[in-house]
Amino acid sequence: MSQPLLRGVDRAAFAASLTAKLRAGGVAVGLTATEDLTRALAASLPTSPSRLYWVARVTLVRRQSELAAFDAVFAAVFDDAVIAIGRANRTPQRPPDASPGDALMPVPRANQDEADGAGLPWVTLPSVVALPDDPSATDADQAVPLRVVSELEALSRLPFEQLSEAQTQLLGRWLEQQLAGWPTRRTRRRRPGPGGREVALRPTIARSRRTGWDPVELVRVRPVRKPRRVVVLCDVSQSMQPQVTPYVHLMRALVLGVGGEAFAFATSLTRLTTVLRHRSAVVAVEQATAQVSDRYGGTRIAASVQALLASHHAEAVRGGVVVIGSDGWDSEPPQDLARAMARLRRRAYRVVWINPRAAAPGFEPLVGTMAAALPYCDDLLAADTFDSLAAVVAELGSLSSRA
Repeated sequence: MSQPLLRGVDRAAFAASLTAKLRAGGVAVGLTATEDLTRALAASLPTSPSRLYWVARVTLVRRQSELAAFDAVFAAVFDDAVIAIGRANRTPQRPPDASPGDALMPVPRANQDEADGAGLPWVTLPSVVALPDDPSATDADQAVPLRVVSELEALSRLPFEQLSEAQTQLLGRWLEQQLAGWPTRRTRRRRPGPGGREVALRPTIARSRRTGWDPVELVRVRPVRKPRRVVVLCDVSQSMQPQVTPYVHLMRALVLGVGGEAFAFATSLTRLTTVLRHRSAVVAVEQATAQVSDRYGGTRIAASVQALLASHHAEAVRGGVVVIGSDGWDSEPPQDLARAMARLRRRAYRVVWINPRAAAPGFEPLVGTMAAALPYCDDLLAADTFDSLAAVVAELGSLSSRA
């Protein structure tokens, strides 16, 4: 029987010494790995250099790229030992996988002397490399393209009245994407489904008929989650003309993404939910514009809110989030709007008023109707740019996710 190689040797001191040499040789060895080597030597002392090699390699090496450095250090420490490691046991070293942005190309070096190790074998490039127009330019003159802001970032602070038709359509597509992942809330209803904590007695007993009335398979139920209802009322009067089209895009995004109800009002209330469901945003906006016959006229906010509460669509307001997009300029007495808003607030879960003039520095709701409606609003948000509309969408999403 062969004798152990390290008989009488302090195993902890040996492991710490070997770890220090490996670290100096470029192998990242942690304290846990050193402890593993000590425990492995305590469990079974190796009887040959080959066994010692494999014990140290298994416990100390964590990365394939460090095998070469480990072999070099091990051979330097046990120079006189004969390590029986076959070529088949060596795993060929592979270069790291290249990412999509990597490319092989020559890199000009500042120092042409190869002895000092200057230069790099590869370089990571951006997706596009702009070459100079000068045909005599060398590789050293290559320029890395500068990153520019996206089209959305460039429009983020541009007022709605300065947007072109194409930019407004871009706003509509962006709103549809933002509302695609609308949060849901837990309802009181339950339906059978995996992962539920409660057992549904009736379907469980019904299934037990197949097993001689022995309830082998338990049917569990879980709460039903669905988005909170959203009702949007958009002011399409003369004073809101620059904001009408972006607000219509917001209504369409809420109708498509959340299943909300959309209404436009000037002197009367017009339901736009059906026409805004059209697949084409351009056609939907055109049909909505054609359907509102009193657009760009006067404003009767109180009468419009009362018309909504008196219609058969008033049930959509109950427990939902009501969004009113208007600058608050009304031709009716403020007391009428206060009474209508009080009724609306009692039915709705939250009332959010978005006002394009609220973004102005020093804005105060001094208009009589706006001041009368404000006590019945949970939030007054500005909505005159991309950024402000993004804040409105984020606020509506947070309100919808609350139980």
